[in-house]
Amino acid sequence: MGEKKSNNDLVMLLLKGRTLIVLLALFIFFSIAAPNFLSVATMLLIGKHVALYGILAVGMTYVIITSGIDLSVGAVVGFAGMIVGGLLQEGLTIEPLGVTLYFSVPAIFVIALVLGALIGAVNGLIITKLKVPAFITTLGTMYVLRGFANLRSNGATYSSLAGNEALGNTGFEFFGSTTFGVPNGLIIFIVIAVIAGFVLSKTSFGWHTLAIGGNPKAAKFSGVKVDKDTIIVYIISGACAAIVGVITTSQLMAAHPATGESWEMNAIAATVLGGTSMSGGIGTISGTVLGAFIIGVINDGMVMCGVSEFWQMVIRGVVVVLAVVIDVAQRRLQAKIALQAKAPAVPEKTGDAPAEKAKE
Repeated sequence: MGEKKSNNDLVMLLLKGRTLIVLLALFIFFSIAAPNFLSVATMLLIGKHVALYGILAVGMTYVIITSGIDLSVGAVVGFAGMIVGGLLQEGLTIEPLGVTLYFSVPAIFVIALVLGALIGAVNGLIITKLKVPAFITTLGTMYVLRGFANLRSNGATYSSLAGNEALGNTGFEFFGSTTFGVPNGLIIFIVIAVIAGFVLSKTSFGWHTLAIGGNPKAAKFSGVKVDKDTIIVYIISGACAAIVGVITTSQLMAAHPATGESWEMNAIAATVLGGTSMSGGIGTISGTVLGAFIIGVINDGMVMCGVSEFWQMVIRGVVVVLAVVIDVAQRRLQAKIALQAKAPAVPEKTGDAPAEKAKE
């Protein structure tokens, strides 16, 4: 019995540390398979891509902790990018007044952020007030936003987003550039991750978020405003996606309606790989950060190794499925260990028992 418990504890330890173990294994593998993988240039490129998946995954972590899902984040990236591109290139025309307004880059960033938050709020309201499942709600939102992104420019690309000094809208390249050689997107990701991690682990809102995912009915009876906090969670997810839309558009200095396609899968994979349970109630931002690095390393490592784009899609899908399978295995093992801990101790049988009974 003791040996079995020791084995279970070892397996649980490996499952809990799987994210770091996998990340180290990937670094070792790709450093051998791709000679230039460990170069500074490659690390900065990975960091640049990790920032995009990571910011999306931070918002997704809050959502999945509440037992929800947000399939619209990739579409929000593309839609926000198109709004930003349109405002930079064409401005905002008010036809009744016959005037066109041009906004500064900080103002455009705020507009994109508010827009993403509003989309998240709509998702949250539909889920909580109309009781539509999160999967269906955000899937529908994804299609709606993809449609609006294409309608914004009739499917065309906004290019040359450098702005015009006379219009006061220059400087957009900042979000996609570097500071002391470090991608600004990565810096933004680190700041967001630190804030999100603090909120989740040190504030009442974070505790309520975990409680909602663990048992929403019990949380409600405990005084948690389940609907309100759930809406806020989707607002966070939408805002994070909009930030990614701004950073991506700045990196490309162009906006295309298809930007962000399938990125929701990268966000979900990073979140689950980081230890967030798809059943809700369990998750950390630090784990999600590691998960985002795993996705970034896999994606860029496969490109450097010359893996076909089609095989890349297959491998990403397998990674998502394996992450969920491991999550389920961990929860089952935790339940088994908890059950064993509660079980009463059974006295061991000895060879003298029959003799003692005979004496009586």
